[in-house]
Amino acid sequence: MAEAKTRSVSFPRYAEYNCAFKYIVEQALDCKYVMPPPLTKRTMDLGTKYSPDFVCTPFKTMLGNLIEALEAGADTLIMTHGLCRLGYYGELLEQILRDLGYQFEFINLSEYDMSKKKEYLRIVRRFNPKVNPARFLARFLEGVRMVEYLDEITALYYQNCGFDAMDGAYHRSYQEFLTALYTAQGRSDIESAYRAVRRAFSSTRLDKPQRPLRVGVVGEFYTVMDSFSNLELERKLADMGVEVHRWMNVTNQFLRYGSGQKNLRVKIRDLCRYDMGPTSTANIWYARECAERGFDGIVHVKSAACTPEIDVMPVLQNIGEDYKIPVLYLTYDAQTSDVGLMTRLEAFYDMIHMRKKVL
Repeated sequence: MAEAKTRSVSFPRYAEYNCAFKYIVEQALDCKYVMPPPLTKRTMDLGTKYSPDFVCTPFKTMLGNLIEALEAGADTLIMTHGLCRLGYYGELLEQILRDLGYQFEFINLSEYDMSKKKEYLRIVRRFNPKVNPARFLARFLEGVRMVEYLDEITALYYQNCGFDAMDGAYHRSYQEFLTALYTAQGRSDIESAYRAVRRAFSSTRLDKPQRPLRVGVVGEFYTVMDSFSNLELERKLADMGVEVHRWMNVTNQFLRYGSGQKNLRVKIRDLCRYDMGPTSTANIWYARECAERGFDGIVHVKSAACTPEIDVMPVLQNIGEDYKIPVLYLTYDAQTSDVGLMTRLEAFYDMIHMRKKVL
């Protein structure tokens, strides 16, 4: 057990989900978790410097953040599997880091057959050979519950934070909730944090019009959820007085979509017959859902060189034309500027605002 406890594990920053990674590593695997530094310009500079030219932007972000995690003391790195080029990232990331001279153990989930339950035990044993399977499962499920709470509260936050009439109370409550999750030591801490933020949100007075502007956000899995990667897109929209809706999150895509929403493909079969990527079906379905629910606009987010989301764009254009709903397409790379984004968002806001008045 002592050997396992000396293992210092890290995973690249990804939205606010690192609170759950931290909880699972420390409470379920009984290892030390090294929290990577927050994503900054230095992260992108490092990743861009050592990445191949034509990889998508999340690869560069991950590479830069893994370098920072190693600098912070991590000796074990995790890389997830994926259905697009993400499935090949692990091997390439590992080789680049080793060429740079770093010493570490690399656990690449793409090397395992995730359809077989015994493979999960093999992965767990690599972290800690003496881990108790029953204890691990209990703590792992608590980490999953943390993800579900995080996604639920984040969705509520961006739907309402732009209408806070109490001088930032909504934002403070959300930040306190995140802090509580990052410091949680057990199930009671997780449940307490959830109950506290629900009470705080309910008691915050909102100055919200009866028919606010509503915008649906769809797009590539990493960039659409990570606020650093999309330059705080949702917050910027909310600050303009927009109710922001985003279906794409870990809970919906992995915990619910696989078991309870396989009929999404059926709902859009008149638009496309086949999946075009890991999130294409969900994005097309949700874009149409927003249009049918009378939303005022749709924003499509992707990283540069993301082939699956490029394929989705013509279908979104058809949805925009069929339902007469504006669609804003945003592509992010390492050089995307905050000023340029604000210019486009302000123009988009003016358009949907005037359109709502006319309609």
